[in-house]
Amino acid sequence: MSRFRKLFLTLGVVAVIACMSANAKADTITVTGVDTGQFSTATVVCEFNAQTNTFTFTITNTSAITQPGSTSTITGIGFDLPPVGNASASGLNGFTGSQAPSLSSNFTFSDADLGNVPHGFGTVVLDFGFITGNSGNFSGGSVNDGLAPGESASFTVSGAGFAGFTEAEICNAIFVRFQNVNTGAGSDVGVPGDPVPEPSSMLLLGSALVGLGGYVRRRMRR
Repeated sequence: MSRFRKLFLTLGVVAVIACMSANAKADTITVTGVDTGQFSTATVVCEFNAQTNTFTFTITNTSAITQPGSTSTITGIGFDLPPVGNASASGLNGFTGSQAPSLSSNFTFSDADLGNVPHGFGTVVLDFGFITGNSGNFSGGSVNDGLAPGESASFTVSGAGFAGFTEAEICNAIFVRFQNVNTGAGSDVGVPGDPVPEPSSMLLLGSALVGLGGYVRRRMRR
């Protein structure tokens, strides 16, 4: 086998390993407040089982608190599956959801009309969401029942409405409401930013590339 064929084969193996690693890992995204930036942030790890149409996610409040009296507490989590908006005020229907047992927060699942998403998202129609308090909509919420900085919560949603969507599409459809933020408005909405690479995937790919580099150097010295 020629050195070029061996090199091509090695490159193919690296590509396959990288793809397998990427497909095996959950999507991780960052959420950043549209008005408050790094003062209102969260990390969301998503997994979707297309066979059972079950979507699970864990959200961690990573907000940077630098002002007295500001907590940037997460009080609402909603999803508007693509395309943005829907003819019905309640969006897609037929979903069921629940929060994993938590000592720090108390969210209620809703598949009904969750009202408007503030801070410039007037065309958004949430298909389902997790809310706090008794308001019944995304714009309400209870800070006492929400997710404070440093805290995490896990959720599960199932429904035939997920059919045809990818894990990334669902995960990036998230809207997060922060309350008690460090602005005069008192609240903010966070939306997805750039995807966060999985550490294990990056380590595996980096190791493969280092090995490939060493192989090429050895072949060139012969």
